[in-house]
Amino acid sequence: ELVAGYLTGSMALTADGWHMGSHVAALAISAFAYGYARQHAGDPRFTFGTGKVGALAGFASALVLGLIGLLIAWESARRFIQPRPIRFDEALIVACIGLAVNLACAHILGNGHGHAPEPTQAHENGHAHGGHDHSLRAAYMHVLADALTSLTAIAALLAGRWLGWSWMDPLMGLVGALVIVLWALGLIRITAKVLLDAEDLSALKARIRERIGLCPDQEIVDLHVWRLGADSFACIASVVTHGPHRGDELRVLLEDLPGLAHVTVEVHVCQE
Repeated sequence: ELVAGYLTGSMALTADGWHMGSHVAALAISAFAYGYARQHAGDPRFTFGTGKVGALAGFASALVLGLIGLLIAWESARRFIQPRPIRFDEALIVACIGLAVNLACAHILGNGHGHAPEPTQAHENGHAHGGHDHSLRAAYMHVLADALTSLTAIAALLAGRWLGWSWMDPLMGLVGALVIVLWALGLIRITAKVLLDAEDLSALKARIRERIGLCPDQEIVDLHVWRLGADSFACIASVVTHGPHRGDELRVLLEDLPGLAHVTVEVHVCQE
C-alpha cells in the first residue's frame, strides 16, 4: 500500500498503508523488546528486572508513529492546494487486496479469540485472565477497525474514480492521519504512566491494606506499589505495630495476591 500509494499518487492509500505499517512496526518493536527482556532477565543492572522494556519500546514507537501521522496530515492538506493526478484503478486494486488481508486476519483471530491458552502458557505470557485471552481479542477488534479504515480508503477512491470527487482522496488521507495520531497518543499515555509509575493502583493498594489489617494492633503508615512488568508489581510497606510481628510474617499474608512479584515489609515497633 505504501509503494502503490506513492506510485499512484493516492493519499488515502498512503495513509492506510502507514496505518497498517504502524502495526507492523509496533509488532516488530515489541518482538525486539521481548527478546531483549528475556536475554537480560538475569542482568543485575536491572534492579527490578526488565519488565518495563516493553513499555519503553511502545513509548518510543508511539512517538515515531505520531510524527508520521503529522507528516501524512501535512501532505494531505497540501494536496488540497496542489492536487496531483491519481491513478484510481491501480490504487483500488491494492486497496482491495489490503481489505482482503484484514478480513482474512479477522477471520483467523475470530476463530481463536474465544479459546484460552493452556494454563502454563497463559501464566508465562501473562495474557489470560478469567479463561479468556484478552490480548488476542484486542487484536481481533483492532483488525476489524483496520478493515473499516481500508473500506474508507476504497470509498474515497471509488468516489474519485466514478464521481470525479478527487478531493475525497486527500480528505481520507487526513482521516487516516488522525487515526494514526490518536492511536499514538493513546499508546503514549498508557506507556508513560507505566514508565513514570503514575498508574492508578488503588484497588491493589486497598487489598494490601486489607490483608495487613488481618493482624490486629498494627497500621500501614507508608505504602508504595508500582508496576514491574505486564502483570507483575512491587510493593514496599511500612507498618507500625505494638505486637511482636516480623516482616516475613506479614509478607505471608500477601503471598496469594496476584501479580505481587517483589514485596518488602518493614516493621516499626511502637513502644507507647
